[in-house]
Amino acid sequence: MVYQPHRAVLGEDLWSRLCSLAPERPRPTGSVLMRQGDPGTHVLALTCGSAIVTLTGGEGERTLLAVRGAGELFGELAVLDAQPRSASVTAARPCLVHVIAAPLFEQFVAENRLTNVMLRHAIARVRTAEEVRLELATAPVVHRLASALMRLIEASAPEGSEVEVPLTQGELAQLIGASRNAVGTVIGTWKSRNWVATSPAGGLLIKNVKAIYSTLH
Repeated sequence: MVYQPHRAVLGEDLWSRLCSLAPERPRPTGSVLMRQGDPGTHVLALTCGSAIVTLTGGEGERTLLAVRGAGELFGELAVLDAQPRSASVTAARPCLVHVIAAPLFEQFVAENRLTNVMLRHAIARVRTAEEVRLELATAPVVHRLASALMRLIEASAPEGSEVEVPLTQGELAQLIGASRNAVGTVIGTWKSRNWVATSPAGGLLIKNVKAIYSTLH
């Protein structure tokens, strides 16, 4: 089954009503939207932009779990089961979010009988995260890097032939569980083929999305 964001699962009417519970706020690239271990005091509805979901290990290492785009809800499980947040969420691009207080969200879920829907969706999200973690543990670095970049590109819904990924080589290496040198070697090869370039902001400019996608097959 293909993963669907909350907006598709809830439908336009319920999604709009949920977002109307709080004003829309901007969040810049790199800002931490939710932090692992924090209490579930609110949920976030992402209406524009994309975000990276990561798990931080005992030694501070980060593991990529998912990249999500507009139409996604974050933090709902921590609210529903009254447990600390299980992962961190960071803005991968400029975002617009609705910060919905936990009591309002719980009331909305109860009134619309959405508890089972939310739990099924949370299970689907866990399964996709496990697939990503398995891939990061077993696939070659070139495959892991290409896969992570494709997720970032798909979540950002880019316009035009070139896409900027606002992450450094070091950040990409940490996300996919590889050494910086290994990631640098792959990116160096791609640069020589004119598939990528360094963006003015220090991130990665994807110049040939199809070519990078082809490395996955």
